[in-house]
Amino acid sequence: MSATSPTAPGMPSESVDRSGFKATPDAGLRRRRKIANKVALSLSLIAMSFGLFWLMWILLTVLQYGVGGLSLTLFTQMTPPPGTAGGLANAIAGSVIMVGLATLIGTPIGLLSGIYLAEYGKHTWLGSATRFINDILLSAPSIVIGLFVYAIYVAQVGSFSGMAGVIALALIVIPVVVRTTENMLQLIPNTLREAAFALGAPRWKVISKVTVRASSAGIITGVLLAVARISGETAPLLFTALSNQFWSLSLNDPMANLPVTIFKFAMSPFKDWQELAWAGVFLITLGVLLLNILARAVFKHKVSG
Repeated sequence: MSATSPTAPGMPSESVDRSGFKATPDAGLRRRRKIANKVALSLSLIAMSFGLFWLMWILLTVLQYGVGGLSLTLFTQMTPPPGTAGGLANAIAGSVIMVGLATLIGTPIGLLSGIYLAEYGKHTWLGSATRFINDILLSAPSIVIGLFVYAIYVAQVGSFSGMAGVIALALIVIPVVVRTTENMLQLIPNTLREAAFALGAPRWKVISKVTVRASSAGIITGVLLAVARISGETAPLLFTALSNQFWSLSLNDPMANLPVTIFKFAMSPFKDWQELAWAGVFLITLGVLLLNILARAVFKHKVSG
């Protein structure tokens, strides 16, 4: 049995049972909620379609102009002078070296920092300060990081170098990995940690075997996001690694890389250089896409296994 509470004129009537809980609202309120839901869903679909439209336009443009520049010489010959045939072999090798080393340096630092912030430093002053500094680094323009490395390394050494580029890119990787690692670990319910503690596992083993493993998908996504970001960064490399027209794998010398080469060739009036620039853009886009697909496939295999 339930009793109906008196309502003011013009207000939707709701039934209230003897325990004081409100029952189902009337048909008018349900109708307004359905309308609001449809409006919100429509706006979300419009926003998604708007973003997908520009994304597909960009991808189609890259395919249109980039595929035409693909050839065997692109991967076997060095960047040419204007008016001659050549490729991007030195730029490809330089980008792979710098991105790979920056990822190897930045990922462990970011991973350990994120674990500290999520598991140990939630309510400490050091954790708050680290989180604040990481947010500043995360939102800082990449050119600022390039100028910083130029001031503390390039200016002191006296020359541009591949190592300076690695340092600049690693500083971009670290805050991305820190933020994603902390957020993913915070999504793990405390009941999972308590169950592991109840079995007598020490804290370090709970973190390494339970929480980090449970959030590995998000952590991998954060690392991939960092790799995708630094793969196309041009501004920090202009002040650190600069570029090199010749083949050089020495980290103590200026090193060729795809972003700076694309910037230089795309701004030039020479058609052959512009074709190589579009081919470089296509290679970066394809490389990031294949890396994401490979990582998702490997992780899916681990989960199913």
